[in-house]
Amino acid sequence: MAATALPPLPPQFKSIQHHLRTAQELDKREPVVAYYCRLYAMQTGMKIDSKTPECRKFLSKLMDQLEAMKKQFGDNEAVTQEIVGSAHVENYALKMFLYADNEDRAGQFHKNMIKSFYTASLLIDVLTVFGELSEENVQHRKYARWKAAYIHNCLKNGETPQPGPIGMEGESFADAEREEAGSSSLHSGTQPTSSSTYEANNIPTSNYTGIHIPPGAHAPANTPAEVPHNTGVTSNTIQPAPQNIPLVDPSLYSAQSAGEVRLTPEDFARAQKYCKYAGSALQYEDVSTAVQNLQKALKLLITGRE
Repeated sequence: MAATALPPLPPQFKSIQHHLRTAQELDKREPVVAYYCRLYAMQTGMKIDSKTPECRKFLSKLMDQLEAMKKQFGDNEAVTQEIVGSAHVENYALKMFLYADNEDRAGQFHKNMIKSFYTASLLIDVLTVFGELSEENVQHRKYARWKAAYIHNCLKNGETPQPGPIGMEGESFADAEREEAGSSSLHSGTQPTSSSTYEANNIPTSNYTGIHIPPGAHAPANTPAEVPHNTGVTSNTIQPAPQNIPLVDPSLYSAQSAGEVRLTPEDFARAQKYCKYAGSALQYEDVSTAVQNLQKALKLLITGRE
């Protein structure tokens, strides 16, 4: 865990406060993800304001935290190799998203699943430290933030949310901000601030009837976000859901390289990426994702095509 205490957050950095809170919460459970949350906050803060004295002081202390964490990690590949780190963060974000999606589709609405949806969206933000987001991750981020706001507002108003991707117009975090202002109920272990648990920036207000969000029935359902003690939410032991293991592509058994397959450096990099994704998925017992990525790597190496 990073030992260097941060000074008060400058108002200019309001947009990164929840990424920093998430880092604090994950310091013990997922220190690698916590590291990248701070790295995202650092990079974003530098773009916002690196000249104002209070901002410079804050960023300097944050940099000290990052350096201390990097020393603790030593030769951890998830920190020394970006492709491994990206896979690690992405798989954890997907785990949180699918846990919340499982609960949502089962009609189990509670603060822990709302927090999981929102935290998943924050972790997808963090993936931008590795480069441009995939279209799938962009959709997941928008959907997760919208879903968190929609369910929160329904529960606050005594309404029963509709599960799954539905058509809802104009949902925002405005009400959620007023409700949670100054509260740390969904961010246990952090200092309350004058701002809210949810951000109103970049929240989609479009209709989600036709959006394709894959069902989370195959996802490991061991809760990724702990239920805060002061929420009043009761939590029973959740058993892992059965996983739908994809069939191995039969064509791979008889696949022959057409003549001399010339693999480019980019091909090798993509194959390595799929293998790393598979290894990271296995850390979360996500056999389906591991099998899919290993098949992609195998097909690319045998045929030279994806």
